[in-house]
Amino acid sequence: MTVALAEATGRVAAVDPALARVVRRAGPLRHRKRDPDGPFGALVRAITFQQLSGRSAIAIHGRLRALVDGPLTPEALLALSTERLRAAGLSGNKTAALRDLAAKVADGTVVLRAGARMSDDEIIERLVTVRGIGPWTAEMFLIFELRRLDVWPVDDLGVRQGLTHIWPRDTVPTAKQLEPEGERFRPYRTVVARYCWAAAAFEPGGTSADLR
Repeated sequence: MTVALAEATGRVAAVDPALARVVRRAGPLRHRKRDPDGPFGALVRAITFQQLSGRSAIAIHGRLRALVDGPLTPEALLALSTERLRAAGLSGNKTAALRDLAAKVADGTVVLRAGARMSDDEIIERLVTVRGIGPWTAEMFLIFELRRLDVWPVDDLGVRQGLTHIWPRDTVPTAKQLEPEGERFRPYRTVVARYCWAAAAFEPGGTSADLR
């Protein structure tokens, strides 16, 4: 049975009063709009935006998208020459990463259309075989594009900082220390991660991005 985001929020808030206070302060979570170009387009955007300021990334992605007349598919991207991709403003590494993504979706190594029937771990395992996609990018894809409810991104600094604001401690936990912290909130750890982002954004010195 699919659990709605509001119901999942209610269930994790009932587990812990400190988290419940953050839920009340931050307000309800909402699903973000999915990428208009679908799961493949979402990953193209993620690679394009890596390590760039927002305005630069938007401009480059816009030029890249304009190269494809019609749906953004792996086949359409592979049909573009390296020279045209570079002329859109993509670096050599990102051009190679996008071509690798397109090739692996086209040959079935990465199966985006079957994603809803695959486990989170299997999706991540396949995605990280793509050049330029690491575990964090794969986890963000699961959270925001596939809307999976039990993702626990332990390498994310905002989640680790937010956790210290919800449950105060002397130091920000490491990824290894953060891993067991989510266990009591299964199968809705995504909800907790998103409220950790919100809590980090509330506090001076925390991450500025509220990823609710």
